[in-house]
Amino acid sequence: MLDEQIARHGHATNMKRTLAHSPQALFALMRWYDLHAEVVEFLGPRATTLFAFAISTQTDCLICSTFFRRWLIEGGENPDDLQLDDRERALIALGRHLVRDANAIPDTVFDHATRGLTAAQVVALTAFGGLMIATNVFNNALKVDLDEYLFPFRRELT
Repeated sequence: MLDEQIARHGHATNMKRTLAHSPQALFALMRWYDLHAEVVEFLGPRATTLFAFAISTQTDCLICSTFFRRWLIEGGENPDDLQLDDRERALIALGRHLVRDANAIPDTVFDHATRGLTAAQVVALTAFGGLMIATNVFNNALKVDLDEYLFPFRRELT
């Protein structure tokens, strides 16, 4: 599977190289791409990125938060001064609550973030959030190094 990643993207990230020590772990966390594509279909790319970015910043995952900062910056946004609508704020709140305590997500947050979604879409969004959390935990627990291509997108500490 690592060879597929290299063939498709020309390289493999530090996270994928670390995951490759266990082919099943690599396979499991690479399902992120499938769920991401499914969620983008009903939320759109920006809202999906904001949701994943919120999870990644809440878990304080350097790799994932920097990865999504890159997507936001390359999309013309300032990740430190995002202009959000009510739905996007609700998705960010949902992502943060998933990380902090999935048992205590306020009904108002959950209902607003999932308003208009089908049951299948709510399941996909929640599974995507869970897989995003797993990715963050993996990177944090194993102290996976930030890839050099992400260095320019790292948040400046003030």
